Amino acid sequence: MMLLSNYLKQQPWFISFRTAFLRNPNRLLSIKATFVIGVLVVLMVSLKLPFYAVTLGLGALAGALSETDDHPNGRLKSMALKIVSFAISSFSVELLQPYPILLGIGLALSTVVFILIGGISERFRGVTFGGLLVGIYTMIGTQISPNWYIQPILLTSGAFIYGVFSYITLRIKPYSLLEEQLARGFSALSLYLNEKSKLFPSDKQNEKEIRTKLALLNVQTVEALDRCKEVLNSYGESLKDKKPLQPYLHYFMALQSLHERAASSHERYDLLSSNPLNNDLMGGIRQFLHELSHATQSFAECLLTGTTYKHPSALDWLTKTIRNSIKYSDDNPSLPLKLLIQNLTQSHKTLKNIHKNYDTDLLPKLEQDSSSYLERLKAQLNFNHPRMRYAIRLSVSFLIGYAIYKYFHIEKGEWVVLTVLFVLQPSYSETRKRLFQRILGTFMGVVSGVLIVQLFSFSGQIVLMLSSAYLFFFWMKRKYSISIIFITIFVLCAFNIIANKGVDVMAPRLIDTLIGAFVTFIVVRFLWPDWQYKKLPKLLSQVVVKNTAYLKAILNEYKAPVNDDLTYRIARREAHRADNALVMAWQNMQLDPQKHQKLKKTAFRLTYLNHALLSYLSALGAHRNQQANQVLNMLEFENLILNALDEAYDWLTTEDKGEIKTIKDSLEEISIQLHTKKEASLNIQYTLLYNITEVTIQILEQAKLFKNTENA
Repeated sequence: MMLLSNYLKQQPWFISFRTAFLRNPNRLLSIKATFVIGVLVVLMVSLKLPFYAVTLGLGALAGALSETDDHPNGRLKSMALKIVSFAISSFSVELLQPYPILLGIGLALSTVVFILIGGISERFRGVTFGGLLVGIYTMIGTQISPNWYIQPILLTSGAFIYGVFSYITLRIKPYSLLEEQLARGFSALSLYLNEKSKLFPSDKQNEKEIRTKLALLNVQTVEALDRCKEVLNSYGESLKDKKPLQPYLHYFMALQSLHERAASSHERYDLLSSNPLNNDLMGGIRQFLHELSHATQSFAECLLTGTTYKHPSALDWLTKTIRNSIKYSDDNPSLPLKLLIQNLTQSHKTLKNIHKNYDTDLLPKLEQDSSSYLERLKAQLNFNHPRMRYAIRLSVSFLIGYAIYKYFHIEKGEWVVLTVLFVLQPSYSETRKRLFQRILGTFMGVVSGVLIVQLFSFSGQIVLMLSSAYLFFFWMKRKYSISIIFITIFVLCAFNIIANKGVDVMAPRLIDTLIGAFVTFIVVRFLWPDWQYKKLPKLLSQVVVKNTAYLKAILNEYKAPVNDDLTYRIARREAHRADNALVMAWQNMQLDPQKHQKLKKTAFRLTYLNHALLSYLSALGAHRNQQANQVLNMLEFENLILNALDEAYDWLTTEDKGEIKTIKDSLEEISIQLHTKKEASLNIQYTLLYNITEVTIQILEQAKLFKNTENA
């Protein structure tokens, strides 16, 4: 075996195939799940036990869908919880099957319990979803199960077998989950950098459109950073010796630094672009960002493939060219442009030296939720909590769907309930998006599956079933509607293998999907619909308070820099999370009913303005270390600006609908004072503070538009 492995590693075709395969982390999950399902199906079919084959396969499928990103030790705990919850769910359904009323009530109550438990931690969330899924799978197979206890045993065994296999593969490469999440973070940053390059050059209209796209890409980047942090915390909790985590913590800190610099703006780009003297430099910066984007993606791929990262020489050449352009230019570029180039150069150096120059004895601290499981559960136990509302919506939808299925004796009516599970999301807009994707995917899967499956023999249908399983997992996190096509074909093949009735059940599946989608739509439309425009006042007040905390943290760093800037990083991340919530409210508002799309233009402007504000704050934060040893006169404005922002927050969060004239006057007075400052060495800090106050004024002007409609 070793000889074969060494031989393959020397073959160019194998190296190329391995690299291409590992570059996409979705492929690993797909191949793991497909391999386990394939082994179980082929083994049971060869023993002439088709029902066992499909049920074990479904158990493995549920196990894969509910898998969590944990350290191997945490994965064991997660697997134990999974097996227990799967067994309880499946046995309960089988025992209550003769009593439909009790089963319906039990389904509704257990749904609330499962969803609330899932809100305690990420580890529980996947497990509880899997518990609900297995319960519904049990309902689907009850009529054709040989004995009442067979399904619970097979479904749980399938999940256990997949869990063991996945655990073994993780043990072989225990830090692969960290590498995968960090790679996703660097890939998201690469997309952000590539989009930002379009700002060089840009006019006022283009800048607005690009900044809006950047706000959406920033959501993906910040979410990736949060997932990295969660996995790092999971590993940190499981390891006594934290030294092996050091390089991954370093990469994570580098990623945060690169993100802060990428999100920075020193001046409006349309103003920089409007100066003809900047044309060559703007073109050079555009190319620099392109190359930095490619380098960031290249590092992400190196994390996944285990290859050595080679920093592109083009970035060294571009750095020297741009510096020489400034050095030998007859026209001295503006300070914002110089600092922008300095920022990009620092990002280039960070990436170039990412494997070295870090303190191996220093383990940076990460943000952690210190509340107990009981405290987290208690926090959800009120009707205003989003997760409680989601749990009740899902429970009511299950109850209605199950009642319709039983009352009208709908063929394969369990799929109504299954559709509800996959379609219903925490908000109306998310549910509506998922609903159309589910219907479209199911319809295309039914049509294509019925046409294709008849071309295959029995053995060919097993191959088609496994291929569909692979493609389902591959597309699941990339494009939901495409993944539904393949899971529908998977179901068709499964029923053909069990009883040669795959084609017969496709019409009921499509009808049940439509019924389940309709039930979900009605429930989410009328039970706490939570329209996005009503969220704007609260979201904006959160944006103001989080941006204020971020600015305060930046100014504190200027006054007294620290080695471990955990407080600063938490404040920065909270500001980005608040920005993300505002961006998603604007994005989701476009899916709300037309009459509930109030203030859509205002939401768009707020999205644009707040991301611009966050960019200026990021630039101020990115340069905090360079100016650490200087006496910063700009700190004389600290109290003035922070007091004005506090007043703005008070105005947003009170019932008083009066004018904001006094707050605006304060901010405008600060802007005038900042604009008159002439100290060359500190000009950029004054410029950034000036831009921060100006954008804040514009945000408050937009807030006036919905202040009078808060209670509408």
